[in-house]
Amino acid sequence: MRYPLVHKNVKGFMHGGDYNPDQWLHMPEIIEEDYRLMKLANTNTFSLNIFGWSAIERSEGEFNFGWLDEIMDRLAEEGSHVILATPSGARPAWMSQKYPEVLRVEKNRVRNLHGLRHNHCFTSPVYREKVRIMNEKLAERYASHPALIMWHISNEYGGECHCDLCQDAFRTWLKKKYNNDLEQLNQAWWTGFWSHRFNDWSQIESPAPHGESMVHGQNLDWRRFVSDQTIDFFKEEIVPLRKADASIPVTTNFMGNYPHMRPFLGIEYNKFASVMDVVTWDAYPPWHIEGQTTTKLASDVGFVHDLYRSLKDGQPFLIMENTPSLVNWHDINKRKEDGVHALSAVQSVAHGADSILYFQWRQGRGASEKFHGAVVDHSGSEHTRVFQEVSVLGAELDKIQPIAGTSIKSEVAVIFDWENQWAIDDAQALNNVNKKYSEQCQAHYHSFWKQGIPTDIITMDKDFSTYKVLVGPMLYMIRPGVAERIEAFVKAGGTFIATYWSGIVDENDLCFLGGFPGPLKNLLGVWAEEIDSLYPNHDIVLKTDSQTYQVTDYCERIHAVDADVLARFESGGYDQRPAVTVNQVGNGKAYYIASSNEQRFYDDFYQELAKECTLNRVLNTEIPEGVSVQKRTDGQTDYVFVMNFTDQAQTFQLPQEENYTNMLTDESVHNTLKMDPYQYMILKK
Repeated sequence: MRYPLVHKNVKGFMHGGDYNPDQWLHMPEIIEEDYRLMKLANTNTFSLNIFGWSAIERSEGEFNFGWLDEIMDRLAEEGSHVILATPSGARPAWMSQKYPEVLRVEKNRVRNLHGLRHNHCFTSPVYREKVRIMNEKLAERYASHPALIMWHISNEYGGECHCDLCQDAFRTWLKKKYNNDLEQLNQAWWTGFWSHRFNDWSQIESPAPHGESMVHGQNLDWRRFVSDQTIDFFKEEIVPLRKADASIPVTTNFMGNYPHMRPFLGIEYNKFASVMDVVTWDAYPPWHIEGQTTTKLASDVGFVHDLYRSLKDGQPFLIMENTPSLVNWHDINKRKEDGVHALSAVQSVAHGADSILYFQWRQGRGASEKFHGAVVDHSGSEHTRVFQEVSVLGAELDKIQPIAGTSIKSEVAVIFDWENQWAIDDAQALNNVNKKYSEQCQAHYHSFWKQGIPTDIITMDKDFSTYKVLVGPMLYMIRPGVAERIEAFVKAGGTFIATYWSGIVDENDLCFLGGFPGPLKNLLGVWAEEIDSLYPNHDIVLKTDSQTYQVTDYCERIHAVDADVLARFESGGYDQRPAVTVNQVGNGKAYYIASSNEQRFYDDFYQELAKECTLNRVLNTEIPEGVSVQKRTDGQTDYVFVMNFTDQAQTFQLPQEENYTNMLTDESVHNTLKMDPYQYMILKK
């Protein structure tokens, strides 16, 4: 399938990034030089005004758009696109001074001073009003501007406020959820524990380090409220923009959690994505990090790419920010080795990105990001390694324009769910330092990634029916209706894989009665008696008919009620107890894996499952370790990305019956494929 590009004026991939000319208004020669360098860098798209509020409204009600008019007009003359931001991510000092209610109150109930960014209350009527006025003026002035292709709403939404306004809004949210029935809330939160029953709505407050923090239902609802309030703020921000011209798409930049490359957990992005036109995210993986191979990091990055691509059912996403070199906020700020920037950018495209945009175009002279990587560094020269790599990449993106808008068809989905993660993290159980939910999801995903099997990453609310295989690692929380839909999926012929610590609690974080895995118990044909959290030097292994694997973090004692046993544990007090089971239900199968295991187990398990389920691979050949293959397609033409994430040369055989053209060289490719370290190829079939 091919999706429309974000705007009628966009013809291929967008390449460029955050541009902050408001920081250089006193040095116009710098801005003039930027236009020359933009052409040399083969860039075509720039994000403006992300933190430009104080440059537009230096004092309350006094607006100056002259500088922005000039930049917008000049970029249009140069043939560049503009993603114009609303500047609500950081408000000016005059507003903080005059209206202190706009400043957030932390969980300790202390109001912040003016400073940093994202330091504003999403509930504040004053802040919402000031943002509305600003956005109305931006919409009135620029909605029909020839350079404008998209609105960038605020920046990296996140954080929470505990002020009195937010406390009242939280209580209102709770009344709506619990039908104005306080007893219903008390039952859902299990407030009889420690005598925490509420008998008036006014007694309820947000979690606090010096107050209530151990009522898990309350913690979960607070996180839901913060997420919903953030989304509500976004929805209010876009009203003036939609009114001016509803055809201009709106977005905001989602985040990853670094340095371990997990999805950002502060906001329920699945809900957020439903109210925006295109998903974008800021990709800052810590390449060359100590203790993690480039190959494993690439897989983890692929997981996050596929998660954000799946939020809108396969629609291409955008990389709104990435660095062409290094960042300035890792513990150790390692630069990307030669070729790795282009490789990481091509990986983004391979997983569904239609843009490669940078933070930042030019390094600022002062403050916290003056040493953050940029296309143009403090030398101001195009004769740098980074600038030249960016320029070459831009030329290559121009060569592969037909790929923009194409999609990825997946037969496999891994369930990763924000609310499930929140509940798991809050549970006082297992390993209280890190329960490794994200890592477990990524371990299962990694096995498909290695085989070149496209995989979606979805929440438990998505439609399962289009997949052959559905994997639900650590599905601790089961919301209403989910178990029934999984069972229907299996009965219709699907294959479902569940793991330990599944089916434990409902949507209010209340434990299911009658045994685990709760509503999945009959489908899986097992009963989980207890779970053990393991120290590093334990002696439990998992044994199949032909292989033995090391068990790692968790091991469950289960009973095979209806399911067949495929593997058993040995030693460590678990001798001959079931470790892996399968239950035939209708036309499908439901597997249960009762432990966390070394990666080799998942690789072998899913290799056999891929054969059994006849899963389609991008290339039907043996793929070397460290090489990733991905495919985008419009339904008629396939575009295959082959990427070597190792510092070693790689050679392997292409399927004999298939012929390809290297889109970057126009050469025919067949038989043997030879790749240099960190090299990539984009093949057209």
